[in-house]
Amino acid sequence: MTTSSGQLTLIVATDLNNGIGINNTLPWRLPEDLAHFKRTTSGHAILMGRKTFDSIGRPLPNRRNIVITRNAGWQHDGVETAGSLQEAAALCAGAPAFIIGGAQIYAEALPLADRLIITRIAQTFDCDAFFPALDQQVWQETAREEHHSETSGLDYAFVTYERR
Repeated sequence: MTTSSGQLTLIVATDLNNGIGINNTLPWRLPEDLAHFKRTTSGHAILMGRKTFDSIGRPLPNRRNIVITRNAGWQHDGVETAGSLQEAAALCAGAPAFIIGGAQIYAEALPLADRLIITRIAQTFDCDAFFPALDQQVWQETAREEHHSETSGLDYAFVTYERR
């Protein structure tokens, strides 16, 4: 499912076991990844589940914030709502959109995505939420930038995958 003239891209940070979070928070501190996320998604629509929105706590600036929720009565200032991933993607028709979580939304969106941008952290963390395993027959790595965080001491890579 593309958004017509735009791509549907999943953007996520994972540990070596595909862990993405614990207790609705990030299990690591990696300011460089947050800056990368901001640069990459700024000016575009971001689609997320309600629990992900709650963990962020506010609409992210300079982005069209769309929250996917089954609760038709849920609302928040500065946020659009959709009852399903398909409805959220339809709201973005003609423009690139980024799926930003959580685990359930990633699992639902992976078969529909055109591109993945994964910050792969070279360590494992205690996690209770995970990104789905990638089928290497479907996804091809097209770019990789290796980095080391002076702030956190973590090694990580920004990795882009395109659908084959």
